[in-house]
Amino acid sequence: MELRVLKYFLAVAREENITRAATLLHLTQPTLSRQLMQLEEELGVQLFHRSRYHIVLTDEGMLLQRRAQELVDLAEKTAREFQKDPELRGEISIGSGDLEGMYVLAELLASFQKLHPQVTYQIYSGNADHTKERIEGGTLDLGLLLEPVDISKYDFIRMPVKEQWGVLVHEDTPLARKEAVTPEDLAGIPLILTQRGLIQQEMERWFGSYAQQLQVNATGNLPYNMALLAGAHIGVYLTLKLHCTYEGLRFIPLYPPLESSTVLAWKKTETFPAIVTALLEHIKKYLMTISGNPK
Repeated sequence: MELRVLKYFLAVAREENITRAATLLHLTQPTLSRQLMQLEEELGVQLFHRSRYHIVLTDEGMLLQRRAQELVDLAEKTAREFQKDPELRGEISIGSGDLEGMYVLAELLASFQKLHPQVTYQIYSGNADHTKERIEGGTLDLGLLLEPVDISKYDFIRMPVKEQWGVLVHEDTPLARKEAVTPEDLAGIPLILTQRGLIQQEMERWFGSYAQQLQVNATGNLPYNMALLAGAHIGVYLTLKLHCTYEGLRFIPLYPPLESSTVLAWKKTETFPAIVTALLEHIKKYLMTISGNPK
């Protein structure tokens, strides 16, 4: 498969119309159609369901769309990294969930950009598992990961903040009047949980003897969507405290308190471009300053 043809395929998948895609790519429609048919022949699958005015991806086409986008992104990222320039410039790609640690990281990225205004950032939002997949695939340089997480293959910097766990509950429920909620308070109550297995195990340990009484009505990975479910009375959302509010919902901390750490991680074997190395040195210098460590 040629990278050029994968770009053609992505354009057609995005436009859902060969004529429009051909115009954007400055190709004739027959030329583009021939390239797509050759790609299907090479892969031995049908990539599109075709009609006169509209095309949609098959299941195989959707899989190729994901893989092709990763390959194209990686190729473009590699090309940028080899551009020579005496001034630090380029793009740093970072993955993160919705975390308190991201507030600290955002300030560090802002201070680094003041020093190097030609540096830009690409932020990918996803949980730790999805972020690690993209680090492994080479489309992310760094990832801000919520512990517990397997970081045996990574170097990392631990962020100087703790993530506090609690529940988002509807204001009209009895739990909303509490200052903190215990495992007993949540036993038998419909819950909304993260999809991450390691976090679910951590929750079960916190519930202790009440773990057998867990009633999970929904799971997900996007806090905003899960908060909407809590607002619709589908369940109590077990989540992290963030600097945001949701109409009709109140955050109540857990008791005994449950906290998690976050780490900024990268592959141990990774050889970084100069801008990423400089950013990591900037972050380490800041963290040594606030810890009072003179080294």
